[in-house]
Amino acid sequence: MKIAILINDTTYAYNLRREIIQRFIEEGHKVYIVAEILLFENKLEEMGCQLIGVQIGRRGTNPLSDLGLLLTYRKILKKLKPDAVLTYNIKPTSYGGMVCSMLHIPYYPNITGLGTPIENPGRIQKVAIALYKTGVRKAECVFFQNSDNLKFFQERRMLLPGRKYRLLPGSGVNLKTYPLLPYPEGEKIRFLFVARIMKEKGIDLFLAAARQIMQERDDCEFHICGMCDDQKYMEILNSEQEKGIIVYHGQQKDMLPHYQSCSCLLYPSYYPEGMSNVLLEAAASGRPLIVADRSGCREIVDNEETGYIVPVNDEKATIEAAQRFLQLSPEERKEMGIRGRKKVEREFDRELVVDAYMEEVCGVGTAENRSSEKV
Repeated sequence: MKIAILINDTTYAYNLRREIIQRFIEEGHKVYIVAEILLFENKLEEMGCQLIGVQIGRRGTNPLSDLGLLLTYRKILKKLKPDAVLTYNIKPTSYGGMVCSMLHIPYYPNITGLGTPIENPGRIQKVAIALYKTGVRKAECVFFQNSDNLKFFQERRMLLPGRKYRLLPGSGVNLKTYPLLPYPEGEKIRFLFVARIMKEKGIDLFLAAARQIMQERDDCEFHICGMCDDQKYMEILNSEQEKGIIVYHGQQKDMLPHYQSCSCLLYPSYYPEGMSNVLLEAAASGRPLIVADRSGCREIVDNEETGYIVPVNDEKATIEAAQRFLQLSPEERKEMGIRGRKKVEREFDRELVVDAYMEEVCGVGTAENRSSEKV
């Protein structure tokens, strides 16, 4: 088969879809990645992919630019004549899905998260819903990463009657890339936050916890990894670092050393995502989690067993959860992380996601082990 993957960029493709791509190639299929060319171009080509560069304009809302993207997809897919198309992210799914419908190409959208615009009522939400609805209208199977996203589509009748869908464990996590790491020993207890620095990701809550606990104890550290393109937040981070409240590492390519050294991932995000890859990676590494009661986050934690779930955007509850974690013994913290690793092994192994794609796209698997449903 000739398979085209429409996705935001090559970085996302390599980091989160590498195992799916590899399996298709190993099975003898030709894979074309249609995306913005960012990182990992050479690695994807070494795997055997052919790359086709496009400008997505992922945060743009200019209708003319979006029309240009639709026409670009049409030109590419008309020339490629793929047997199947996989789409990820809102613009590739919306415009790529429209083109696949026009050209009668089987396609498989993956709803990787709704994003803030589509969850907040208003004009932009109406436009986004219309785009998504049109984009998935004739899909062979629509993949969802959490049940709340599926419910959102169902309640707004964004899936046509009889349209097949399938619920996945997010993007899953590669258990070999993120092995169980030795739990850190020593006097310091390190909390870690990993995300793009923005309010919805819970950075204000993390900073509040850091300020409170650093006043009370001298055996803690609060570390932050993630890109910051907001000048206001950059000034806050610099100020808190000068005071000794946090350590800001900026954006990191390799997170394993940071998971290795941290005692707990404190990630009170309430951003509307599909399934948090940061949480999956940290849990796979054997680290306890403190998360907000938000779809895409709560599913990864067994409350009080592998971490703590706190109310959304609740500063007091976030601080109290961090304080409760500090009351545990070193052995209890370690055991909490090990239980989290076992949960990920059972429920979020990326091979489960790969197998689902092979079943739906290539017909590999039996009817008995399929979990697909119809609306």
